[in-house]
Amino acid sequence: MPDFARVSDLPQLPARLRGGVVAIGNFDGVHRGHQIVLQRALDEAKAIGAPALALTFEPHPRQLFRPDIPLFRLTPPDLKARLIGTLGFDAIVELPFTRAFAAQTAEEFIDRVLIEGLGIRHVITGFDFHFGKDRRGGPAFLMEAGRERGFRVTLLDAFRDEGAEVISSSRIRDLLCEGDVAQSAGLLGYRYTVEGVVSRGKQLGRTLGFPTANMALGEDNGLKHGIYAVRLRDGSGALRDGVASFGRRPTVDEAGEPLLETFVFDYSGDLYGQTCAVSFFGFLRGEEKFSSLDDLVIQIRRDEEEARALMSGVRPLGPLDLSLAF
Repeated sequence: MPDFARVSDLPQLPARLRGGVVAIGNFDGVHRGHQIVLQRALDEAKAIGAPALALTFEPHPRQLFRPDIPLFRLTPPDLKARLIGTLGFDAIVELPFTRAFAAQTAEEFIDRVLIEGLGIRHVITGFDFHFGKDRRGGPAFLMEAGRERGFRVTLLDAFRDEGAEVISSSRIRDLLCEGDVAQSAGLLGYRYTVEGVVSRGKQLGRTLGFPTANMALGEDNGLKHGIYAVRLRDGSGALRDGVASFGRRPTVDEAGEPLLETFVFDYSGDLYGQTCAVSFFGFLRGEEKFSSLDDLVIQIRRDEEEARALMSGVRPLGPLDLSLAF
């Protein structure tokens, strides 16, 4: 993605990116439903020889209006941008979602953002997109604005899976909260992935013969605590399979903060300080409290064997999965 741009200030939008086809949405998860909207924008941009842009908002509006309720973000800003860039977009425009921004009228959003800021030729978005103060701008408003201001509008219906259920970010969050990383992968189109800096822990795993790469995921991460088969991408881009524990380590440190601890198979290097990505391929079991460290070691060996077997047969799910975990 050598020419992929991330823009958060519209006056700084490069001239080459004006007059484009713009996909609008929060796109948390960049799941298969989002990918339909995004791919349509790519296709339309290619057809008319225009740049393809994704317009999104940071932080997520729910974080502004309901700060008391933690939001389990499927894709924090950096990961979301990387996924959208991988799909082939020229840029992602990440507008700061402030109270002042939320207070602008629907007309002001059209004029300031779409016309003056982006110079759009075509908008692609979901059928339920609303914008402006009190969400007064809706599909009909957007269509009429397009007719009056000279840009095209395409509204797409919600995308449903093979069971005729709508694919949504909230549904995927619910699956991850249950530890169902396999079904969530089918809805995402890639394996659920987290990124973070590897920190130096208490090194108990090294003492037990299973050194781990430790990453704090944040209090808002709702993934079910337990043991998973995973693939880790290190700071150099190298991929390594492993088994990971996410939770509070009930046998040795039940009062601690949730931590992702990844034991990387057949690896003796140093990952401290590196920004790594961990993709989740299978849920092995929930957290357990063992009566002794010896019993814990026996179970870790079983977990390793099961994770190795699971990872030996995995295949990529699509282009986004290839970009993250293969």
